[in-house]
Amino acid sequence: MPSLELVVAAIMLAALIFYALLAGADFGGGVWDLLAGGPRAQQQRALIASAIGPIWEANHVWVILVIVLLFTAFPPAFVAIMTALHIPLTIMLIGIVLRGAAFTFRTYDSQADAVQRRWSRVFAIASVITPIMLGVCIGAIASGTITVEGGVVTSGFFAAWLAPFPWAVGGFALVLFAFLAAVYLTVEATDTALREDFRRRALGAAVAVGVLALLVFLLSGAGAPRIRAGISASAWALPLQVATGVAAVGAIGALWTRHYLLARGLAAAQITLIMLGWAAAQFPYLVEPHITIADAAAPPVTLRLLLIALAVGALLLFPSLYFLYRIFKGPEVFSLGLSPRREQARRDSE
Repeated sequence: MPSLELVVAAIMLAALIFYALLAGADFGGGVWDLLAGGPRAQQQRALIASAIGPIWEANHVWVILVIVLLFTAFPPAFVAIMTALHIPLTIMLIGIVLRGAAFTFRTYDSQADAVQRRWSRVFAIASVITPIMLGVCIGAIASGTITVEGGVVTSGFFAAWLAPFPWAVGGFALVLFAFLAAVYLTVEATDTALREDFRRRALGAAVAVGVLALLVFLLSGAGAPRIRAGISASAWALPLQVATGVAAVGAIGALWTRHYLLARGLAAAQITLIMLGWAAAQFPYLVEPHITIADAAAPPVTLRLLLIALAVGALLLFPSLYFLYRIFKGPEVFSLGLSPRREQARRDSE
């Protein structure tokens, strides 16, 4: 039976994956809002707003859960991360706040063109900055450059994240979220021309994901050697890489053949597998190379109470989210592309 701290760490990873799959797509939508162009630019922005509007606030529950779990269950890791990375984390927090505020003001403020352009720029720029900072933080945590002695961070406030590898991970996170958003928007679109717009964007973003993945892998040799060793030489590495590659190629193939629901499921699987690979390569460390899950864990009584609270909270959270998504996104929101009804209707319309 896994120890209590491993159970909590697994829940924290699951919450981070949910954040990437849900809020990450919202941030990616902001990227495409910034890059909207052509004769359908306004329709593209309207589709993005329609897709994000009902659910974007709920999606942030996952990052809040990650922070609470880290603070409660692994306080030494929380202290090290928040100290060494307080600058990119603060920028990320500002980006989250500005993005949400701009999205709301754009909806309810004056509809004059100048006002709308101003809020759209703030929304889009914040949507670009935030995932980059998230990736920078993840890259810094994985790089092994955050050093702690006697509970005090000795690597300073800049060295861990002002390096090529964390910024490459930041760029990788940005293009992943943009890819995910474009795939999701092909499902959201009801107009054939708009769907084709985002299909082309998704295919282009898939190429960018491949380029940035290669760059991250190359830079990891010097920037995160332990992670590079885990991804390259571990017993689980090859099966996981094959599964991730199959999901990635499958998503591109589904987009190419216009099976959008299937593409959505495969894109989500691709990102999930990427994050599982990162976690497996970093295990058992929460912060490379000094803080392990076991060393940072709170007392068992704290972990037990925390798991009880999580179980009670899950009874409220998951049914609420289920109804939220079902009401605003329709009954096939949880489809992985195996249900042919909506897909066939779309193909018939084309």
